[in-house]
Amino acid sequence: MCKMSNFTQDQLKQLAAAKAVEFVPENEYIGIGTGSTVNFFIQALGQSGKKIKGAVTTSLKSAELMEQYGIPQIQLNEVTRLGVYIDGADEINHMMQMIKGGGAALLPEKIVATLSDQFICIADESKYVRKLGKFPLPVEVIPMARSMVARKIVKLGGQPELRIGCKTLHGNEILDVHGLDLSEPMKMEDTLNRITGVVENGLFAHRYADLLILAKKDGAEVIQAHV
Repeated sequence: MCKMSNFTQDQLKQLAAAKAVEFVPENEYIGIGTGSTVNFFIQALGQSGKKIKGAVTTSLKSAELMEQYGIPQIQLNEVTRLGVYIDGADEINHMMQMIKGGGAALLPEKIVATLSDQFICIADESKYVRKLGKFPLPVEVIPMARSMVARKIVKLGGQPELRIGCKTLHGNEILDVHGLDLSEPMKMEDTLNRITGVVENGLFAHRYADLLILAKKDGAEVIQAHV
C-alpha cells in the first residue's frame, strides 16, 4: 500500500472524485463539469452503481466519457433545476470563489452552476489558494471584438494573451489575462462582464462553490462555504 506522502497528483484527484460520489443524490438530474479531475469523477460515478435520472455536461469530452460509463446525458433546456453540480477549478480561495476556464468551457460551466442547487468543487490541494490570480484569468470574447476588449483589459491593469488555436463550444475566443488585481473577485467579475464584446469570464465569485472536496496527502477534506 502506498504511503499518503507519496501520492501523485492524479491519485489526489481520484481521491477527491471518489469522495464526491457520496454527495450525488439518486434519482435526480445533476451537472457534470470538465477537466482531468472530473474525468475521474465520471469514472467513479459510473462504477458506483448509483442511479441518476440524467446529467447535463459542459463539454463534449465529458459527454463521451459519460457515454462510456453508461451515464445518461440530458440537455439543460430539458430541466428546471439540477440537484448538484460537480466540477473542478483552476484555483479556489478560502471564500470558495474560483478561477475556471482552463479547459475553455467557462460559459457552459457558469450556466450549469447557476441552475444547480449545490455546487461541489473537487480539487487537489495545489489549487487551494489564499488569493486568486496566479493562474491567468480566462475571458471569453466575440472574435471581432478581441482587440478592443484586450485594450480595455490593459487599462484595468491586465496583460491579455490570445489562447492560440482555441475556439470555445460557441465559436468564441479566449484571452488569458495575467496580472489583474483580483483582491475583490465579485467586483472584477462584474467589471469584465460589462465590457462590450466579453461573453463571460472565468471568475466564479457570485456563484461560488457551496462545498469543496479538497484532496490532501492525509485524505479528502470536506470544506463548507461560510456565507
